[in-house]
Amino acid sequence: MNKRSLIIVIALSITLFSCSVTNNVKKKPNIILIMADDMGYESLSTYGNSEYNTPVLDKMASEGIRFDNCVSQPLCTPSRVKIMTGLYNYRNYDFFGHLASDQYTFGNLMQDAGYSTCIAGKWQLNGLNYKDKITDWNDNTKPNKFGFEEYCLWQLTKKGNEGGRYANPLIEQNGKILTTEEVNYGPDLFSNYILDFIERKKDKPFFIYYPMVLVHDPFVPTPDSEAWNDKDKRYKNDTTYFKDMVVYTDKIVGNIVDKLKELDIDDNTIVIFTGDNGNHPTIFTKTKNTIIQGAKGNTIDAGTHVPLIISWPKEIKKGQVSKELIEFSDFFATFSDIVAKKVTADGKSFYPLLTGKEYNGRKTAFVHYDPKWGQNVNRYRNQFVRTVDYKLYPDGKFFNLNNDKLEKMPLAIDSLTVNENTIKTTLESELKKHPIWLKNE
Repeated sequence: MNKRSLIIVIALSITLFSCSVTNNVKKKPNIILIMADDMGYESLSTYGNSEYNTPVLDKMASEGIRFDNCVSQPLCTPSRVKIMTGLYNYRNYDFFGHLASDQYTFGNLMQDAGYSTCIAGKWQLNGLNYKDKITDWNDNTKPNKFGFEEYCLWQLTKKGNEGGRYANPLIEQNGKILTTEEVNYGPDLFSNYILDFIERKKDKPFFIYYPMVLVHDPFVPTPDSEAWNDKDKRYKNDTTYFKDMVVYTDKIVGNIVDKLKELDIDDNTIVIFTGDNGNHPTIFTKTKNTIIQGAKGNTIDAGTHVPLIISWPKEIKKGQVSKELIEFSDFFATFSDIVAKKVTADGKSFYPLLTGKEYNGRKTAFVHYDPKWGQNVNRYRNQFVRTVDYKLYPDGKFFNLNNDKLEKMPLAIDSLTVNENTIKTTLESELKKHPIWLKNE
């Protein structure tokens, strides 16, 4: 073989090897985690809502998996810290609205695994309410340090009272504050940034975390609301607009799904939709069976029962409904499983459920809840461990959740069935695995 032929063979080999590596990278699934703010499971029609129409999320559920027993923390920051780090709150939750700089998040995990990473939406993790105690509260590179290459965020270094999240929002994007006007709507700016990121990163694996600002109060008109045309009403807080906000959430998810289809990358993209805690207590939701009052901040079912819908056309068999118990530390464990990277976390990976493999589900879920944020929510400070059907607190109160979702009637110890006694003993053993404190401590 002459020198010229040898060079050609080497060049072809390098090209083929590069193509092989590229193809292997492309096989990694893209992941988009969308988390609505203050949205209980009852807000979606796929979970029996009889007031609001959420066709996009309904279709996602019918073409993917709808989980009926996803347990969050009862409040925003506790949930965000837990889902981002995969750890129980007693390990790393120090202040409301703060994530300590030494934490390893799923942004870091995915970046280390070679993913392009982006976060858009609500941040509220720099500790803006504790400027005298937290030295890096004004560090606008915190999202980057937590593994996100790009960001478009509300409440990064500016508090919510300095600028809202809806009409004429105050948004920081990659180190700069955006110039906005009254006609600009925060959720559109966030979602449009995500659409642009998807377009730019479509040729390599990407991870997007979208902690939405919807549907948190103030309950105000969306651009699709008739009242939006009246500038004075764009800032009017009225629970009447909650329905419009839920519907707009569904629309935004639809825009993201449509972009994936347009780029022909939907087949290998995992889209996850959940909520960080239950609905606000001023929201009363009609379902097919009953009316549910939101219980944000409270440890009862309506404060911690959130939607979880996952779509992944390449792998997930259509139309599944899972009764498996899922809790917020499980997301981190699942992502680490997807990228085959071992990490320290408290959760249990539900990756096998997505791929149709054998899955030994969790029997119990544990919540440590110490909000450190005002008397209204601090009064619910507590811990609990639960199965799908039963729940136990450290003070010994034991509830049958099927018969008593509001937890008004603790089961009398002397009236327990043999099965209930067994369940209670199991839950007691689980509680002993954690530092236990009582509600009034």
